[in-house]
Amino acid sequence: MSGPKDLVGEELRHARERADLTQQALGELLFVSGSYVGQMEAGTRRILPDMAQRLDDALSTGGFFVRHCTKANESKHPAHFAEAAEAETLAMEIRQYEPLLIPGLLQTPAYARAVFLAYQPTAPEEVIDKLVAARMERMRLLDDPTTPLLWEVLDEAALRRPVGGRTVMAEALRYVATMARRRRVIVQVVPFSAGAHACLDGPLKLMYFKDAPPLSFVDASGTGQLMDDPGTVSRHQLSYDLLRADALTPKQSLALISSVAEDYAHEDHASGA
Repeated sequence: MSGPKDLVGEELRHARERADLTQQALGELLFVSGSYVGQMEAGTRRILPDMAQRLDDALSTGGFFVRHCTKANESKHPAHFAEAAEAETLAMEIRQYEPLLIPGLLQTPAYARAVFLAYQPTAPEEVIDKLVAARMERMRLLDDPTTPLLWEVLDEAALRRPVGGRTVMAEALRYVATMARRRRVIVQVVPFSAGAHACLDGPLKLMYFKDAPPLSFVDASGTGQLMDDPGTVSRHQLSYDLLRADALTPKQSLALISSVAEDYAHEDHASGA
């Protein structure tokens, strides 16, 4: 079923065609690329208020996009990540590197709660509950047995940092291992022994689509940027490929993840003895 964002994207395509403009030509009027226009039409990019005004001006649509962008932009995710989360739902393949945390698509509820509490230690419980619920709902993306193809590269630091304590970490890593054994996700770990690597500057996500160019997403504390520039995306693809070359094989990675999970479990048992 089409949502508000899909309907707005369809109307954008109709308005552009009525104006006899190609995506590239409209992009030039808006000072963005033609592929950016295509992604707004396809719904992989949300139409933000400033862009909505520019669209109304360029296409003489009488304020349609300004009126409708608020509803279309509603999201359960933080503002800096909402656009990337929506793009995830349309991706045929997602490749991601996480240096410090288990990726959001593979987190358990207890692990996610510990992360959100660390980010917002004074937030009311209902706020944390909503954030955890939104993350668990996002994970339904993996209910399909094959699509999207998910390839995750984790730094060893994500395994060794006891987010939420030993019990939470044992459960969290066992879940990652289970998803890997089910062949629902390809997981690799970059060990500390790899030293310097191509993604030392932070997390990276690449998303590939059936009928649209790939996107890359980089984020930091409370900020994020979704990029479609071919040169930038190509550079990020190379960084990811170099990173995978430094990582353990999927088989070796699964063994390490399982071993660290059992270490946490035994430590917890010993401390409670």
